[in-house]
Amino acid sequence: MGNPRPKPNRLAEKLREVRIQLGLSQTEMLKKLELEDTLHYGRISEYEAGKREPTLMTMLQYARAAGVHIEDLVDDELDLPTKLPGKVRYQGLRRKPTSRRQ
Repeated sequence: MGNPRPKPNRLAEKLREVRIQLGLSQTEMLKKLELEDTLHYGRISEYEAGKREPTLMTMLQYARAAGVHIEDLVDDELDLPTKLPGKVRYQGLRRKPTSRRQ
């Protein structure tokens, strides 16, 4: 098989820091991420212990909950803001609905 992809060394630490700074339990974090119907709260513990790595979509939910860019979570060279939630507000452009011709 090919080489495994590189993993961020500080991701687990940052995910735990996000939860703690937001003042949430692991179960509350799961609700904040809107994943309580798809993940067991033990998964948060596995993320924070570095035993598992969240999916890209889960990391996006973490970034939104923390008010930071996803890059802030993934890049080992970057620190999280000292106070969370941060000030990042997502204002990307939404796709326009397309009309179907019949």
